[in-house]
Amino acid sequence: MGAHVSRNDFEWVHTEEPHASRRKIILEKYPEIKKLYGYDPNFKWVVTGMVFTQFLMLTLVSYMSWPVLLLVAYCFGGVINHSLMLAIHEIAHSLAFGHNRPLHNKLFGFFANLPIGIPISISFKKYHLEHHRYQGDEKIDVDLPTLIEAKLFCTTGGKLLWLFLQPFFYSLRPLVVRPKPPTPMEVINLIIQLMFDMIVVKLFGGRALAYLLIGSLLAMGIHPVAGHFISEHYMFKKGFETYSYYGPLNWITFNVGYHNEHHDFPAVPGSRLPEVKRIAPEFYDDLPQHNSWSGVLWDFVTDPDIGPYARIKRKNQGLDS
Repeated sequence: MGAHVSRNDFEWVHTEEPHASRRKIILEKYPEIKKLYGYDPNFKWVVTGMVFTQFLMLTLVSYMSWPVLLLVAYCFGGVINHSLMLAIHEIAHSLAFGHNRPLHNKLFGFFANLPIGIPISISFKKYHLEHHRYQGDEKIDVDLPTLIEAKLFCTTGGKLLWLFLQPFFYSLRPLVVRPKPPTPMEVINLIIQLMFDMIVVKLFGGRALAYLLIGSLLAMGIHPVAGHFISEHYMFKKGFETYSYYGPLNWITFNVGYHNEHHDFPAVPGSRLPEVKRIAPEFYDDLPQHNSWSGVLWDFVTDPDIGPYARIKRKNQGLDS
């Protein structure tokens, strides 16, 4: 299965996550960054365009052979669905309609969720906001790989297999590590999604639904846009736990690559994160950063120093009151 990783434990630290303190320092020097807070009024139209593009594709895929369908799902449909997942990430931060219209955000999340094929919008938010507030917490931050994952997928071949299986680990890990009872909105999300999926099968056939689901799964695994899952918080340089990527794939992923900027200022929509870096370059230019998500995936698999163990963890301190 190839070379064994050099680490046999996570990187345990006793410091707090770095973003809250850096946000305070940056705002003291550049208070004008607060003007970037709030939702982007163009966001909803971009997302709507992507959703309707997938609706249009449903009328075409029934005429495709399975090899062509798989290729289109990987190269096109999966990219759109992954972008919609990152739109749901924006929506989780109330950046579709603002913090004052939570219901609008939730309803729009249901809409953005439709082409993905599985209900994720509401569930993602209730775990993701904890990832920001308790980054690296061994019990609360479900973005962290489990010890079992780190032990099982600790060779070159094992890491490659782990990347293939990442859609399942990323989706199911929260339910195992930090299970929470479903909320009414999650039930509504599930019902709406199941109804949509049944309508797709009824109108366009099972191949159309397969196109949506396969695209979602493929684009979360060995795929250039999925590189952000690894690039964001895996420790490629000792002591650094968040990394930004400033390459062209930000254009189709709502600038999620600006990840240090995002964690420092989660109230700033993705479209304005480059402005954060422009205003305060001295806080970001010298931080370790990535220039290729594909390169990140390659390094993750081939570098013995990188693997599921390469994450900074903190002992659980409990939830804030």
